[in-house]
Amino acid sequence: MSEQLFFRFLQERIGLDVESVGAPMVERALHQRCAAVQAADLDDYWLRLRQSAAEQQALIEAVIVPETWFFRYPESFSALVSLAHKRAAELGGARPLRILSLPCSTGEEPYSIAMALLDGGLCPPAFAIDGMDISPNSVAKAQQGEYGRNSFRGSDLAFRERHFTDMGDAHRLDDRVRRQVTLQAGNVLDPALSSREGLYDFVFCRNLLIYFDVPTQQRVFEVLKRLTHADGVLFIGPAEGSLLARLGMRPVGIPQSFAYVRREEAPAPPPVAPAPLRPHLAPLPARTPVLPLRTAPPAPAPRPAPARDGEAQLLASIAQAANSGDSRQARADCERYLREFAPKAQVYCWLGLLSDTEGDPAQAITHYRKALYLEPQHPEALMHLAVLLAAQGDDAGARRLQERAARAGRESER
Repeated sequence: MSEQLFFRFLQERIGLDVESVGAPMVERALHQRCAAVQAADLDDYWLRLRQSAAEQQALIEAVIVPETWFFRYPESFSALVSLAHKRAAELGGARPLRILSLPCSTGEEPYSIAMALLDGGLCPPAFAIDGMDISPNSVAKAQQGEYGRNSFRGSDLAFRERHFTDMGDAHRLDDRVRRQVTLQAGNVLDPALSSREGLYDFVFCRNLLIYFDVPTQQRVFEVLKRLTHADGVLFIGPAEGSLLARLGMRPVGIPQSFAYVRREEAPAPPPVAPAPLRPHLAPLPARTPVLPLRTAPPAPAPRPAPARDGEAQLLASIAQAANSGDSRQARADCERYLREFAPKAQVYCWLGLLSDTEGDPAQAITHYRKALYLEPQHPEALMHLAVLLAAQGDDAGARRLQERAARAGRESER
């Protein structure tokens, strides 16, 4: 039996575009579940899968790999506090603010929202947070409220002293924070969510749309828009902004917040512009030349190459700054790297992501192309560029890049 049957099942059940995560990852999950239930082969496993809701959920759990931590993209939470005070003043105490975190994974995001609002001066009765995730296992972990080292990243961990109890091998979240969050298992494509139309003042749905094909992205976006109050704010992931702009949303204007509101006027059709186009969904002209590598400016005498440990330290610094949301420092470190060392695909990929989150898609596509010039199968550059092409309407171009990423994954497996 072909794995394609399972791929279609995952697409229909949870909207997953398998190529977005790479077929090898899903194939590994299939083999793990086959072994777990002692299925003779894929045909046998397919029969068991169709007959068991529990096994269907087990396969979904095996495919989903949550990657989250507290206060990921910290500027989003700072923006939330400011916007929440403004929204609370508009409501005048008529009701509490309502906030949705979907997917909530193992709870780091909704609990970060609660901590940010409490630290920002909102009293507990002033807001309520719903967390929802397709994985019951993740929801169960979130309900436990106990977190290990991997959930705490970055240099500013003062919130841990305020809101957690050190248990030695883990930290337990205070009940005052946990009471602000209601958690449940659920699917963003569940028709039952229609009962919550316009319910939420703020919706966090980050790094989810990039795993869907274009039709599913549009379906999910319509769900998110219906869930969000007409005057509400939708927070998304850094690689998803161009998609929302194409679908009729505009940024709130707070740098690095990844926060969007509805446009007051109907969105104009995307203009036809010369290359380089925004890397989201317009076909790249065949005549577009390969971009040259960045070269160092001429110097009167060659400089000795810096020590390799200095290069490693600078790469680590870039990663830390990017992951903590310090885009200015991350960009400065990237530019410094390109001045002092040979061009590296990962550095250009970071620059592409920074440009995309800053609302400069043309520059982002330039950086992603440079990354792929240096490393044609660079998985992150392939996927981010595919997202940009998809947001511009170039489904074929996005699909080609996703297929390249999938092939790279299969080759690495071999």
